[in-house]
Amino acid sequence: MRIFGRSRDAPKKEQRTAPSKEMQDFIRGVDVDFYGGSNSGVRVDEMRALQTSAVYACVKILAETVASLPLHLYKKGKDGKSETAEQHPLFSCLHDSPNEECTSFEFRETMMTSLLLWGNAYARKIRKNGHVTELWYLKPQLMTVERDTNTGKIKYTYSDDITNQTIVYTPDQVFHIKGLSVDGVVGLSPIAQAREAVGLSLATEEYGAKFFGNGARPGGVLEHPGILKDPEKLRESWNKVYQGTRNSHKVAVLEEGMKYHTIGIAPEDAQFLETRKYQVNEICRIFRVPPHLVGDLERATFSNIEHQSIEFVQHTIRPWLVRWEQEISRSLLDEKERLLYFPKFNVDGLMRGDYKSRMEGYAVGRQNGWLSINDIRRLEDMPLIPKEDGGDTYLVNGNMKSASTGGEEKQEGGSDGEGQEGTANAPDDGTSGKRKRKG
Repeated sequence: MRIFGRSRDAPKKEQRTAPSKEMQDFIRGVDVDFYGGSNSGVRVDEMRALQTSAVYACVKILAETVASLPLHLYKKGKDGKSETAEQHPLFSCLHDSPNEECTSFEFRETMMTSLLLWGNAYARKIRKNGHVTELWYLKPQLMTVERDTNTGKIKYTYSDDITNQTIVYTPDQVFHIKGLSVDGVVGLSPIAQAREAVGLSLATEEYGAKFFGNGARPGGVLEHPGILKDPEKLRESWNKVYQGTRNSHKVAVLEEGMKYHTIGIAPEDAQFLETRKYQVNEICRIFRVPPHLVGDLERATFSNIEHQSIEFVQHTIRPWLVRWEQEISRSLLDEKERLLYFPKFNVDGLMRGDYKSRMEGYAVGRQNGWLSINDIRRLEDMPLIPKEDGGDTYLVNGNMKSASTGGEEKQEGGSDGEGQEGTANAPDDGTSGKRKRKG
């Protein structure tokens, strides 16, 4: 392939030019292992599941959130401080563009979509001078991961749908992020594991679409006291007037003593709406997404949405970011580089909270000496104050005493800080707090 010609470690190609029978069955969607239809009567696979609005919304919010976060490569400093390693070849690959055809956002969004639907995300690594400089997305539905019985090592077999060739990759050629796994080799597909919940959601949507598409009260019977010469003509006449959403709830006019009998189950009796609402929460539970993020505001209030959003970052987004960071470090950096460099997502923007809470937090940090004016202004994307004007000065209140001395000795530097009160620690001469008498 064109993109593989630039790599020194080109993948091995098997002799056969067509995928194996197992791989062909997998690509066609034949019931291999746990894939297949659900008890609801609807066949469920990853692409079919995306037709469910709740699944699409959950995948979209998770993929876009991870893709939109700043991703940097940092270099460890001797004094404990870290700085961005912009000169490292991997920095541009992660932060700007992994290849010439897509941006970093698009690449991470596609990889996250694969993780959320198939439980695995793959990319082909391209090296230059020993460093990974490019990453090319590989479709998870075309990849088979297994352990070689002869060598005991993992191998990746990819059935390329463009060249119709089967390519075998080694682990050092593939960037592989796994979701929840039971063997540590390949991740489990969330859609396959929850196919009954997704299938029921698809079934209720299909039922609702058919119900509204057949608005002439499906399952009904027209009863005529006599004998009809042309019942088909009567059926067509009825459907023409009353069928479809535009003709819903029209008043029916029955002639010649005809009667209408309903033999179908009304949506309310079948708890149709309740089922649809429950399935939205069920799918949100699968992806651990708060319902209000996918448009379900039934139980959302002004007092709990902010906390739910913070919990979303802590308990939903953070595990995915850890998977990304650790796999980048393990797979894209060699052993020596891992001692100096590390990748990290910046989630500060997601944890900002409301304006009042941020200001109160900044005030505590400023008064207790662990935030400077410029530290706060950086977090708020404001221009910095020059260093000579005190922009990087850390201040504490003057009435703070040392715990080791029991507050008996005066704190050093008590007249230089912001908010200090002079001799707040002056020795007690027995007159403090007492009003002096005149004369």
